[in-house]
Amino acid sequence: MMRQGLAQLIHNEPDLEVCGEAEEVPAAVERIEQLKPDLAIVDISLRSTSGLDLIKDLKVRQPETPVLVISMHDESLYAERVLKAGGRGYVMKQEGGRKIMEAIRQVLAGETYVSTTMAAHILNAFAGRPRTGESPVQTLSDREFQVFQLIGAGCSTKEIAAKLHVSVKTIEVHRVNVKQKLNVATAPELIRYAVRWTESQKPQ
Repeated sequence: MMRQGLAQLIHNEPDLEVCGEAEEVPAAVERIEQLKPDLAIVDISLRSTSGLDLIKDLKVRQPETPVLVISMHDESLYAERVLKAGGRGYVMKQEGGRKIMEAIRQVLAGETYVSTTMAAHILNAFAGRPRTGESPVQTLSDREFQVFQLIGAGCSTKEIAAKLHVSVKTIEVHRVNVKQKLNVATAPELIRYAVRWTESQKPQ
């Protein structure tokens, strides 16, 4: 429904056109390679992988295609990750149609789009100023963050390894690193932390 609504929003603009859509990552990569769009719009939450992985893949396969992320997830957790992965902008769905179109046009013009608040946060980080109110979750690497999210979704170590196409041992190493960064001592504590965090991220 979100994709259809976004497509209609774009179609309503006289100078813009949606040239393709996809539900799954393999189909998205294939269509982007075939259609060579001026802009690819992706979400963070995808069925088979993280949107961050898709952005990194597109950066290698189609480096000339700018990527804009439109997502329900809090930009404070994802916007900087998206830019580091090679994306050109991040806008939250809750911002509404006007802001989304502003983001689309800004990225099409060759610029980067994030909210004013996020831009100030990134500039402060670049200038070496201390970050205030930063969640320990923000210190996790992209892969550690994925593991943490899947723990919060109730997945076992074996299930996470299968989803991320890595070994169980690799996931165990990530779990150890996550526990250290979040300052939790045991696996049950980590699970409780991850579940509470996951629940807090759901739209109200």
